[in-house]
Amino acid sequence: MTQATSTLAPACGIRSMTGQGRAAGKTDIGTVTVELRTVNNRGFKCSVRTPDPLSGSEALIESVVREHLHRGSINLSINLEHQQGQTPVQINDTVLAGYIRQCKAAMEQSGVDTDANVSLDVAALLNLPGVQTGARPKGDDAEKVFQQARLVVIAALENLIEMREQEGAHMAETLLGDCETIRGHVRAIETLAPQAAESYRVRLEGKVQRVLAEYDAEVNPVDLLREVQVYADKADVSEEITRLDSHLKLFQAVLRGESPDGDKESGRDEPVGRKLDFIIQEMFRETNTIGSKSAHAEVSAIVVEIKCAIERMRELVQNLE
Repeated sequence: MTQATSTLAPACGIRSMTGQGRAAGKTDIGTVTVELRTVNNRGFKCSVRTPDPLSGSEALIESVVREHLHRGSINLSINLEHQQGQTPVQINDTVLAGYIRQCKAAMEQSGVDTDANVSLDVAALLNLPGVQTGARPKGDDAEKVFQQARLVVIAALENLIEMREQEGAHMAETLLGDCETIRGHVRAIETLAPQAAESYRVRLEGKVQRVLAEYDAEVNPVDLLREVQVYADKADVSEEITRLDSHLKLFQAVLRGESPDGDKESGRDEPVGRKLDFIIQEMFRETNTIGSKSAHAEVSAIVVEIKCAIERMRELVQNLE
């Protein structure tokens, strides 16, 4: 047997859920070719199609796939090219002979001259139940064939994972760029947010002065300042900015395989797609709160830009394992 050896490591890093993989190898039953295709899925879904000699091994093959893929809809197809001289099925001589005897007996009972030029349709007889049996290995041979096919499956998985990691690396680069874009917007909001209270004070003072002039009345400046302070407290987004900064830092750390304090995480083998999706939900929640609290026009415009960036990130993250 020509073994399709592999050094496939446990799943780690950033991977796309979309990809293809292929591998071929010789086994005792012929040349086995494995093809894999994966697309997005919230969970793990694996569909396995095998040739007759590997029928019954679908669950074992799926368990091999589960060792290396965590999320996605996976279609795995195994094709078999038999060795020269081998046939995909075997004819049960005893069963076929029994059918022929029964056919001849029926002909004699019906008064048909069996010595006349009357022939039996062999092709039709071969399709009768029990005449053909799949060339399925049994016992130790079946286990040996599965182990040989398993190596080819792992080689195809390795090919698939390489493609998924390459695409995942490009997606991670785009996501990190969006994080920096959002961070720049947050810094702009930090600068503009304090101006909201002053802008409100000017507008409120102007309205109050117009009303007072109309009714020839006065207002205590302290009352006016108290009202401005109440608004300033309600419009304060410093906590939301701090939390949004924290979410951005965590998001980037997960993408880079680091802990939040910047240290590299070793031996990480869990998928990160769901975790990143949860972080994005929190980022959107804080951004939404900033937008609802602030009445500053420029801040509102920046919030829209942040939401657009988060939505781009969400679409990419949903394709990560």
